[in-house]
Amino acid sequence: MISAMLFAGGSGTRMQSQDIPKQFLEIEGKSIIIRTIEHFENHPLVDKIVVACKEDWICELKKQICEFDISKIEAIIPGGNSGYESIHNGVMKVAEYSEPQDLILICDGVRPMLSEKLIDDCIKYTKLYQTAVPVTPSIDSLLYSEDGNVCQKSYKRSCMYITQAPQGYTLERILWAHQEAERRGIENPVSSSELFIELGEEVHLYIGERNNIKVTTPEDLETLRAYFYYQHYKTFAKEVMKYGI
Repeated sequence: MISAMLFAGGSGTRMQSQDIPKQFLEIEGKSIIIRTIEHFENHPLVDKIVVACKEDWICELKKQICEFDISKIEAIIPGGNSGYESIHNGVMKVAEYSEPQDLILICDGVRPMLSEKLIDDCIKYTKLYQTAVPVTPSIDSLLYSEDGNVCQKSYKRSCMYITQAPQGYTLERILWAHQEAERRGIENPVSSSELFIELGEEVHLYIGERNNIKVTTPEDLETLRAYFYYQHYKTFAKEVMKYGI
């Protein structure tokens, strides 16, 4: 069995949207979270979807799931006080109905430009290696600074990668990581891949896609709106060419 676990428990302070969490901002008639869910809903190999949602927005998410005929939702559960806590809650829910060898695809709920190929690759490499993390090579030079004013170190660009999602794991491996984190007192890793690295484990990388953006800032939202506007324009242009309207 393959489950997608989406975490959408945050409020999106960097988005500067005071009243609406960023995952519920609307793009061309659909919220970002619904657009992200639909990639897993429409993928033929994904069996079930669990969402860890900001608790006071669960009713709204359920309403939208009904509105857009999402059928693979197994559960919607409250998120935590951090991304890691939301992931932990979701992993535990998936564990209730899964076997150790089953796969879990962990994805933030604000990646509405996922592709079927990216999910295909995540599944393929997770089956091969038990861990699979999409990355893109860094195209920028990287400097390290403790205070943001003075640089102490630079990194070799050819060795630097930007992590993405979905990240794939066998349930057995991700459960072990969460149990081990609790035992060692590791409280808030940035992502599941960084949790494994902090535990001294290796994760397998595969090449992601640059347009698989995580919507975090107002600039990301502008990029996203432009993308869907362009897709709408292309569809309209094709209709004009086909029917001469």
